[in-house]
Amino acid sequence: MPSARTPDGVDHRRLRRLAAVVTSLSALIATSIVAGPATASEATLSCALGRTDAHHSEGVDTWNDAYPRPRGTLDAVMIFLSFPDSRPVTDVGELSRDYFPETSRFFDRASYGKFRLRPHVHKKWIRMPHPSSSYGIQRDWVDGKRSAYLRDAVAAADPSIDFSRYDIVYFVADPDAPGVDSDATKVVNLEQPMRADNADLRRFVTVFEQSPPDRNVLAHETGHVFDLPDLYHRPQDNKGNWDTYVGDWDLMGSQFGLAPDPFGWHKWKLGWLTDKQIDCAGLTRHALHTLRPLSAPMEPGDERRPRLLVVRTGPGSALVMEVRDASGNDRSVCREGLLVYRVRNETASGSGPVQVIDGHPGTSACRGTSVHPPLADAPLGVGESLRDREDGVRVEVTGRTAAGDWTVKLTRG
Repeated sequence: MPSARTPDGVDHRRLRRLAAVVTSLSALIATSIVAGPATASEATLSCALGRTDAHHSEGVDTWNDAYPRPRGTLDAVMIFLSFPDSRPVTDVGELSRDYFPETSRFFDRASYGKFRLRPHVHKKWIRMPHPSSSYGIQRDWVDGKRSAYLRDAVAAADPSIDFSRYDIVYFVADPDAPGVDSDATKVVNLEQPMRADNADLRRFVTVFEQSPPDRNVLAHETGHVFDLPDLYHRPQDNKGNWDTYVGDWDLMGSQFGLAPDPFGWHKWKLGWLTDKQIDCAGLTRHALHTLRPLSAPMEPGDERRPRLLVVRTGPGSALVMEVRDASGNDRSVCREGLLVYRVRNETASGSGPVQVIDGHPGTSACRGTSVHPPLADAPLGVGESLRDREDGVRVEVTGRTAAGDWTVKLTRG
């Protein structure tokens, strides 16, 4: 179908595929994973919001054990599926290079080297028993057909794959098969797991991308495997702007964003930032806070240098500040500076659990490359300030230190 481009040149038809969040597979697949037992995370600070029953809750006080936590090394298997109605025209090795090693590098940079995603690419096509057109692959998939697709994929791969060896399973469909719809890429969570190789299989990343795929699409979907929410805004009838909540900031909003590095709040949630790097701020007239840029490499002594400034504004909400600059995953960022956003722990994935506060509400930037130009220049520069109308907090960037850190002053009113 024709490309649906905005006047700014952003292809939102392709962005919409991310909005196909988890649907049910009859009694097998649930739209939200059943909450696992709570285990204490590193977050013990007063500004750490509690985890709630919201799907992919932004609470950071506990970790949901239903999801693997991305610290140390996790092993992922990438399995390529072919169909009787189409002979693959591309080698699986070539297709795998669409995703790796770049996805692993993205997480290595985002986690400061604390997490390694180790891919294992199965070198041969796995033949599905039925034509691609028989599965009805599409964005909002019919329950029974999607269930059949997953059952067939596991059964076809099981003789060649020891599923018990892997933490993550990627099923990649032949991009040239006639029944493959690229809008259908998503993570599927199982309420009742499938069983293979004495392992419970609770979650699959189903990939239906063309080659080359959308930028950072696999990192976005893998973020869901780690309990991160969708941060985009899905408008009614799928019409309108999808990126009004966070714009280019954090790939869980848009994998096309100019600044796709995860928010510092997400790095805290995942364990890549520790409590020692979080500044829980009170509101006084004279206190200054110093922040290390979020993407700066971890150096000796950095474990005690704050990268996240948090003001608890209510039982389920917080105002968060971090410095974003043109390095690491954010090397293409439109505007550097202090980014301010609000987090709510009771707001579900896709409904705005994080919302960026625009430091320059009267202007836009990077038209033609930004997914949402009004928020592309949201960060504050030195000497600039904003007042959050909802909570009455004034944020002012007062300067830079010789070491490259940023100084911030917070006041009430």
